[in-house]
Amino acid sequence: MACAAARSPADQDRFICIYPAYLNNKKTIAEGRRIPINKAVENPTATEIQDVCSAVGLNVFLEKNKMYSREWNRDVQYRGRVRVQLKEEDGSLCLVQFPSH
Repeated sequence: MACAAARSPADQDRFICIYPAYLNNKKTIAEGRRIPINKAVENPTATEIQDVCSAVGLNVFLEKNKMYSREWNRDVQYRGRVRVQLKEEDGSLCLVQFPSH
């Protein structure tokens, strides 16, 4: 296996992961919300996140059987994560309006 520095940012395993809990206004920071509550939405699904990311032109794919480790509820509606490509093979941003750190 190659070291992470040698792999391309365009490799799917280098895409960022977004779990619905990150964007859920019903969750606390301790439960996994990662954005301010006023920017969060109520109970997003991984499919909805995928649809929004695709609509703005990002390269995304859905992993349906993944679960966020802090998610206590194991129901189907809470399953899934979205992998999003932020950088091209050369390291440049895919879309300049979505900078990464």
